[in-house]
Amino acid sequence: MKKRLLGCLLFLAAASACKKDSSSSTLHVRLTDAPTALDEVNVDLVQVNVKFASDSAGWVSLQTKPGIYNLLGLQNGVDTLIAQGTFPSNEVKEIRLVLGSRNSVVADGKSFPLTIPSGSESGLKIKVNKHLAATLETLLIDFDAALSIKLESGGYKLRPVLRIK
Repeated sequence: MKKRLLGCLLFLAAASACKKDSSSSTLHVRLTDAPTALDEVNVDLVQVNVKFASDSAGWVSLQTKPGIYNLLGLQNGVDTLIAQGTFPSNEVKEIRLVLGSRNSVVADGKSFPLTIPSGSESGLKIKVNKHLAATLETLLIDFDAALSIKLESGGYKLRPVLRIK
């Protein structure tokens, strides 16, 4: 009887330990775009950071796939994985895309620099407020280039219109 009771207790302890492991989520951040009349919209992605609601430490860096992404190649259901990380279950408060200086727009076959105010300093911030409940969570950032790119005096500027899907 004691052996059976001890066996049951060990099983429950092991099951409890396994249950604790399932309280973490792998977060995937993907990028897509809506159509625009431009030939290319190239953004120089350097880093993707996340801020959690219950974390006072601030921004946490995700494992990022840095590079220059042509947003117009990410349309009509096409997206790409730009960052990921595994965290304890938590609520994602914000995501920040930190951009480099090699951003450009191609219009009528000609390349122009794309100015992104504070893109490399504070980054492009997106409010999320989503609880990571599943083992794998995917957040899709819809970067609306048609609404975001403006030709102003001095050249093309990015005034980002970003949505989480």
